[in-house]
Amino acid sequence: MPGFPQAMPLHGLIGGLMIGLAAALMLLANGRVAGCSGLFARATGIGNGDMPRSLALAFAIGLPIGAAVVGVTMGVEARFPASFVLLAVAGVIVGFGTRLGSGCTSGHGVVGLSRLSPRSIAATATFMALGIVTATALRLWGVVP
Repeated sequence: MPGFPQAMPLHGLIGGLMIGLAAALMLLANGRVAGCSGLFARATGIGNGDMPRSLALAFAIGLPIGAAVVGVTMGVEARFPASFVLLAVAGVIVGFGTRLGSGCTSGHGVVGLSRLSPRSIAATATFMALGIVTATALRLWGVVP
């Protein structure tokens, strides 16, 4: 289909392995689930937790820097099809959802599913279903290509 990026299964496999390894190392080294929403909440001071704030801040800063380094190194161009206002609204909605669901895709989807947590299975099924519905609706309405 025109306008859609080509599938890159090897890249997806390598990325998935790296995410899994990082989550496993975080759990083994710190006894802490690598949930991005909780770490960002701790880093910004809007959430509490037993993670040292300096470590949460390093994680929060390292994620976009690491993505930028890989993007520049591999020649990947980041494109955002929506307006800044739409992205900001979407970010607030996602943030609200992660607080409501007591976690995000990395916490529930990566770590929780690997531990067969019933709460994470329910959360992951919910956000995947709603993500599919939202993406389909945005495409049908012409908001995103």
